[in-house]
Amino acid sequence: MKIINLMEDTTGKNDVYAEHGFSVYIETPGHRLLVDTGASEKTWENAARLGVDLNGIDLVFLSHGHYDHSGGILSFAERNQDAKIYIHARALHDYYNLKDGREKYIGIDQRIPKLPQVVLLEDGCRIDREISVFSGVTGRRKWPKSNLTLKRKTEEGFRQDSFDHEQYIVAEAEGKKVLVSGCAHNGILNILDRFRELYGGDPDVVISGFHMMKQTGYEADERELIRDAAKELRGMGTRFYTGHCTGNAAFQMMREIMGEQLGYMHSGDQILL
Repeated sequence: MKIINLMEDTTGKNDVYAEHGFSVYIETPGHRLLVDTGASEKTWENAARLGVDLNGIDLVFLSHGHYDHSGGILSFAERNQDAKIYIHARALHDYYNLKDGREKYIGIDQRIPKLPQVVLLEDGCRIDREISVFSGVTGRRKWPKSNLTLKRKTEEGFRQDSFDHEQYIVAEAEGKKVLVSGCAHNGILNILDRFRELYGGDPDVVISGFHMMKQTGYEADERELIRDAAKELRGMGTRFYTGHCTGNAAFQMMREIMGEQLGYMHSGDQILL
């Protein structure tokens, strides 16, 4: 398998863009697929510079209903009308960040579900032997506190986002299982618990933000949560690549515990398995 990070908040190569967003390209023997599309068309400029042909992509998955993961979908669909775009049905709801008394819409563009190639999922699915999707993560241990400002707008008003619209993509090929999660809002440990229920063991590779970023300093309990998560991940035989919403401070805390088991995946970085 070949894995290329098309968009992330930082650059690994001087000739690609970086912006707040996430998009990963995965090449298996049978598929060319995208997990998320970044926040804008800059993702496709990166793809061209990295040698990724958008016309060759046959599957697209949206990990959850936020703009920084879905912002490239409409422009992708203009270039490729054949690729199926798999979105969780609850990703179509209205999502906001409520912070400092301000309401910021962070959901997807409502033109996206009108695209003819969109497939709405409720509980995940298996595409074939190589590609599957799952959701239904309900555990709450080590749940990221940075989720607390993220809300869903309903007729009754704002309520805490439960992230029941989050879904996870698994690529299985050449003896490897790769799990991709956009932001792991449900908590990476809970996601891995669900993975074990469905797949009977740990993945070989995980690519995911951990949603631990903060603009201000961490409280003692937040630092403890981050370190406890890292200690549990360290006990696995899995290689982790993170970035985007993890934040450099949290990454460094986890790296101190996990060492080379944890890597940072910047825009333009590639993995060969």
